[in-house]
Amino acid sequence: MDTVIRSILFDLGNVLVPFEIQRGYAALSADSGLSQEEVAIRIRDSGLYPAFESGEIEPVDFHQRFCQLLGLQAQAPAFREIWNSIFLPHTATSEELILQLRNQYRLVLLSNTNALHFGWLQERYPILQHFDAYTLSYQVGAMKPDPRIYAAAVENAKCKAEECFFTDDVPAYVEGARAFGIDAEVFTNEENLKAQLRSRGLIA
Repeated sequence: MDTVIRSILFDLGNVLVPFEIQRGYAALSADSGLSQEEVAIRIRDSGLYPAFESGEIEPVDFHQRFCQLLGLQAQAPAFREIWNSIFLPHTATSEELILQLRNQYRLVLLSNTNALHFGWLQERYPILQHFDAYTLSYQVGAMKPDPRIYAAAVENAKCKAEECFFTDDVPAYVEGARAFGIDAEVFTNEENLKAQLRSRGLIA
């Protein structure tokens, strides 16, 4: 007997909301006076970003430590704008498709993200309101491809792992989902996602 998909899991960045990390480096460079290359190196070497996305650092502490790292003078509101400058105004997946899927399946967001990004995105992208549950790395305390975050997503899906379909633009995270028993495919664009969904009989 074929497995019935009951829940569809979506990644956030570059699947629902597109982003360009270089935009963030440019904004941080302009505020700090450092080159974009130096900004990128300092962030990478500090380990602050994965720690923040894993929920190990609270937003206030992260803001302080990040400003010290780059020599920023930005107060919290200005820093929030700079930090979220990576996101583009449009969506990578249409609200129309999300609404179509919502009528038939439980929708779960499964994302490596942080409190400053997610709060900002919720305020500006109505598409996020259509999800039944959010599985976020900073809340779970684990990042994809850690099995713990897939376990949390399946729990939020309220069905078995094999009854979930997941789309993510990062192949390693798709492989992590498959290893956990979730049916998963790499996201490239909406048309390709629709083809993947049609091949499974999930949409007409």
